[in-house]
Amino acid sequence: MPDAADAEAGRVRGDARRRIPRTDALLAEPRLAKAVDELGRDLVRGVIAAAQDRARAGEIAPEEVADEAVASLPAAATSLREVLNATGVLVHTNLGRAPLSRAAVRAVQAAAGGTDVEFDLAEGRRARRGVGALVALAEALPEVGGVDGVHVVNNNAAALLLCALVLAPGKEIVISRGELVEIGDSFRIPDLVTSAGARLREVGTTNRTHLADYAEAIGPDTGFVLKVHPSNFRISGFTAQVPLARLAGLGVPVVADIGSGLLRPHPRLPGEPDAASALADGAAVVTASGDKLLGGPQAGLLFGEHTVVRRLRRHPAARAFRVGKLTLAALEATVRGPVPPVRRFLDTDPGTLRARAERLASALAGRGVDAVAVRTTAAVGGGGAPGVELPSAAVSLPGGFAPRLRAADPAVVGRLEQGRCLLDLCAIDPDADERLVEAVSRCTS
Repeated sequence: MPDAADAEAGRVRGDARRRIPRTDALLAEPRLAKAVDELGRDLVRGVIAAAQDRARAGEIAPEEVADEAVASLPAAATSLREVLNATGVLVHTNLGRAPLSRAAVRAVQAAAGGTDVEFDLAEGRRARRGVGALVALAEALPEVGGVDGVHVVNNNAAALLLCALVLAPGKEIVISRGELVEIGDSFRIPDLVTSAGARLREVGTTNRTHLADYAEAIGPDTGFVLKVHPSNFRISGFTAQVPLARLAGLGVPVVADIGSGLLRPHPRLPGEPDAASALADGAAVVTASGDKLLGGPQAGLLFGEHTVVRRLRRHPAARAFRVGKLTLAALEATVRGPVPPVRRFLDTDPGTLRARAERLASALAGRGVDAVAVRTTAAVGGGGAPGVELPSAAVSLPGGFAPRLRAADPAVVGRLEQGRCLLDLCAIDPDADERLVEAVSRCTS
């Protein structure tokens, strides 16, 4: 038999449960009603149910349920969370690669509703899809000779697959064994192009391939020569590879997969191929990514000879690979607008990074945090500029901060070195410095 105290406690819990606000009443509460309009009814109901469960468990009082629900509402109706990239990798694939510029973000917002993505407002009729983005790319890269030398698909893998479908159906693609690379998530270039019905003709060896190797392999069944930049590794020592300009003289089209999306040479990346140079060296088609060193949204960029690009654009598979209005808007704004974040990060003086790290470490130390400024080495990432070391600076914290910062809002992802959590500043906009300080400070409470 329960004693009187247990009975009284049970009665109190029962009264509390009866006083928990009903779901319909909470949905009508002004703050939660507004959230329904912004986040959706099902999401808000889920948040309310969780708050009610806490009240039933005695963790909060019944009168606190509404406030608890409001405090638990997500900022947006998506599971994706904002992350401050403090890893020291400029283009981090797992963190979304290139952050968009403010101009690109505004362009996406403008294109979110009805837009003239495929309509000529002046003439009142259908127009070429995304022509603004195509013109912007053509103007940024005059070597293509106008908009007919540009096409955009949904990523670089799609660009390369489209080349195989159009230029080598049932034919051979000649490629050096040293360029049979594996890209992200275990996808391999050989598997990608052969899925289009082409056959690979491997030449040379892993470390050395000569012009004669290519010349001997070329014949009536050759669709094109594929030149792939081994963007996520380096082979050094006793090596040899054939420059693109010499391959272009073999009498068959050369497709150059440059990977990172660099339109022109950059002084800090001397070995990184760029689209302008590849076209000048005679490539029939150049493929690249839009969300790496170009600094834009995920997209596959194709530049090249007008007749070839026109064939690519008119192939039935091009419809399956096409990009949406939001991508086209962001891409055009990236090319036309101010320097995007990735390029600004790449151009930042290391001394500026060190000064920021010292200032942030001092601010955190003043709040009782074990924080010191340290010099670090950053990387380009995203399959670009392998082996290139970028002088950078970071705020060093005790290692225990790493998991707490990943759970923060915004989440902060750094890297661990020798038991310390380093927050590298190379890929963090200076405008976010105060948010970084506040995120760290909250993790100490």
